[in-house]
Amino acid sequence: MSEQHDAASAELSREGLRPGQGEEPAEKRVVHTSITEETLSPAEAEAAALDERAGAVVVFSGVVRNHDGGQTVQRLDYSSHPSAEQALAETAAAIAAKFPAVRIWASHRVGPLTVGDHALVAAVASAHRQEAFAACSELVETIKAEVPIWKKQLFDSGESEWVGL
Repeated sequence: MSEQHDAASAELSREGLRPGQGEEPAEKRVVHTSITEETLSPAEAEAAALDERAGAVVVFSGVVRNHDGGQTVQRLDYSSHPSAEQALAETAAAIAAKFPAVRIWASHRVGPLTVGDHALVAAVASAHRQEAFAACSELVETIKAEVPIWKKQLFDSGESEWVGL
């Protein structure tokens, strides 16, 4: 093999691609998106995002906590607009297009959730940790800002408030 071929192979390996393999389109690197009432599993997300080219998988779990604004949270009720699933898919595809060597899994739960439940789970796999961290952070922040999902917090006091309207 030539030195030029070896250098090209090393560059592809650094980018997470095997020699002779072209870049997959963004939509093929989004392995899963959903809005669901089902329990979310960070382990499932990680396993689905991972492939043989990945040297790093970053998993984010947005978990219902027991407090907010000095009040004790009893539970959350998440609801979504009918376009939320499409918005989530488009968000994931945009992040995959911006970060061309990542694989993405993202799901947001709706319905009633209690303390400790996973509300949002996202996993991003890449050849290198820096890209996986950056893509996962941007994915989560964009989901929270742009996907039409709202939560109603129910407090022990009997009061409630809507967040994200």
